[in-house]
Amino acid sequence: MEALVVRKLGDPTLPPGGEESPFAAVSGDRPIPELSSPTSVRVRVAATSLNFATFLQVQGKYQERPPLPFVPGSDYAGVVDAVGPGVRRLRPGDRVCSLASVGSFAEFIVADEKALYVVPDGCDLVAAGALPVAFGTSHLALAHRAQLKAGQVLLVLGAAGGVGVSAVQIGKVCGAIVIAVARGVEKLQYLKSIGADHVIDSSKENVIESAKSFLKASGLKGVDVLYDPVGGKLTQDSLKLLNWGAHILLIGFASGDVPVIRANIALIKAHLAFADLRDRKAVGKVMIVMGSSAKSRL
Repeated sequence: MEALVVRKLGDPTLPPGGEESPFAAVSGDRPIPELSSPTSVRVRVAATSLNFATFLQVQGKYQERPPLPFVPGSDYAGVVDAVGPGVRRLRPGDRVCSLASVGSFAEFIVADEKALYVVPDGCDLVAAGALPVAFGTSHLALAHRAQLKAGQVLLVLGAAGGVGVSAVQIGKVCGAIVIAVARGVEKLQYLKSIGADHVIDSSKENVIESAKSFLKASGLKGVDVLYDPVGGKLTQDSLKLLNWGAHILLIGFASGDVPVIRANIALIKAHLAFADLRDRKAVGKVMIVMGSSAKSRL
């Protein structure tokens, strides 16, 4: 089968096969993976997404470093090719999608039956190939960590990227008022088309002032959930927009700059809430979610 193989760590933008490229030349001589257990399923990959984590992994900058050589790639969609004798839910020909730590940049991949999700009718495999990482991350962050509710204000930085778009869409399904930040007219138009209530071009506008103007015109006090896959100075500036008890969802640092969040921000927000709700015994908190799996709270 054909597969993209990382032979050494390096620049993932270089074409395969070159002397400096981290990728070996693509060929069809890689063996098709065998079923590894009774509940294993082999999938013929139809589509796989390119995530920022994969970009980092090829450079050796991701927290998980697979041994060389390896086939990169995480979420994917395809058609079931073969199943083990213990598989009960799936059969050859079924359309599925899933998430792997590595391995989806290949014609075939093997996964356990319980790790596979049936792609519903009406959803094409290309779209399904981008579902698990982006939408899984955003659903966990917004629905479970932040517990986003109807009427709350959600601010999405980097809103035109994969996780950003999914955050905007899930936010609207939850009934939130969504402020989306991106660069360029076309991206802003797309974000409006999928439901964003207010869009901000960070390459031309002052993000904080634009958001403040929208909040004031809408009769809103501030942002209840900050969704941030970007990092950098914009993260620090956006903290000025937060309501008391707001949730800060740190998804990633695509800017390359890990922001420093000053503890006095949490202190001030908690103090304001205590003053406003002095008749309540509960004290709120600012939740910080690191990526899609952390549980730390400040």
